[in-house]
Amino acid sequence: MLQRCLDLLAPALERPGAVVVDCTLGLGGHSEALLTRFPEARLIGLDRDKEALRLSGERLKPFGDRATLVHAIYADIAEVLDDLRIPTVQGILFDLGVSSMQLDEADRGFAYAQDAPLDMRMDQTTGISAAEVLNTYAPGELVRILRQYGEEKQAKRIVSAVVRGREKEPFTNSARLVELIRDALPQAAKRTGGNPAKRTFQALRIEVNGELSGLERAIPAAVDRIAVGGRIAVLSYHSLEDRLVKQVFAAGAANTAPPGLPVVPEKYQPKLKLLTRGAELPTEEEIAENRRAAPARCRGVERIREARL
Repeated sequence: MLQRCLDLLAPALERPGAVVVDCTLGLGGHSEALLTRFPEARLIGLDRDKEALRLSGERLKPFGDRATLVHAIYADIAEVLDDLRIPTVQGILFDLGVSSMQLDEADRGFAYAQDAPLDMRMDQTTGISAAEVLNTYAPGELVRILRQYGEEKQAKRIVSAVVRGREKEPFTNSARLVELIRDALPQAAKRTGGNPAKRTFQALRIEVNGELSGLERAIPAAVDRIAVGGRIAVLSYHSLEDRLVKQVFAAGAANTAPPGLPVVPEKYQPKLKLLTRGAELPTEEEIAENRRAAPARCRGVERIREARL
C-alpha cells in the first residue's frame, strides 16, 4: 500500500521545506519512495535495528543530507525531533510490525516456517529474547501474553505444554516450539487460520519488543508533533495495532464539547480530520504481487488545529 501512503501524505509534503519522519525505516523502501516523489522534502528515518540502519543508509546515499537516519524506537519520536531541533513536521509514516528483512533472516527467529534461535528482538543489542520469555515467565503471565497479544483461544493448552517442555529442557529454537504447539492443539483448532503457531509467535514478538506499549506512546506523540496541515499515515498488520491507531485518531477527530452548547468553543473542536473511511485494505492485485500485504490496514489523518492533543 505504498502508493496509497504517498498519496495520503502528498498534500503536506509537496510544500517547500517539508520534513517527513519514517518511523519504521526498515530497508528504506518507503523512505526512498518519499525522497524520490517529494524532491524538496527532508527525511528523518528511525529504526531500532542497527543492521536495517546500515542497509538503508547504503540505499539512501544518493539523497545525501536530505536523509537523516537515527537509531531509535518510534516511541521516542519526540526526543529525536528535540535533539534535531525540529519542533514540528509535515508528514509521519508508520509501517508497523516486523520487517521483511527480519522475517527473511533465519537467525532472527521471527518466522515459524523455518528453524532458528528463538530471539525475535528487533534490536539485538538490548532486551530479552523470546526464549527467555518462554523459559522464565510464570505460566499465568504467558497465558495473558498469548491471549492479549496473540488473541490465542488455546493459550492455556499451549502454556501447559510449554511449562512441561521447559522443565525437561529450556527452549532455544523455533522448530521445537512449533512442534509443541501443533501437538498441544485439538484437531479442530489446527484446521483453520493457517499455521497454528502464528498467533503464539506474534504474541512473543510483541512482548519481546514492547510493540503495543511503544505504539501507545508513539501515535499520540506523532499527533503532537505534526504541524497544522501535516498528515500521518499508518500501516498496521493486526487488529491490536489497528484498534489502537483508530482510537487515537478518532479521539482527535471528535468534538468534545458538552452537549447543548449553542456555540462550540475552539478548545472543544476536532484537532484532526480523518482521511480514510475506516481502515483501507490492499487491492487484490497488490496481494497477488506481495502476499505479506494481505493483512495490511491503512489509516490517515490531517492536523487541522494548532492546539496540542
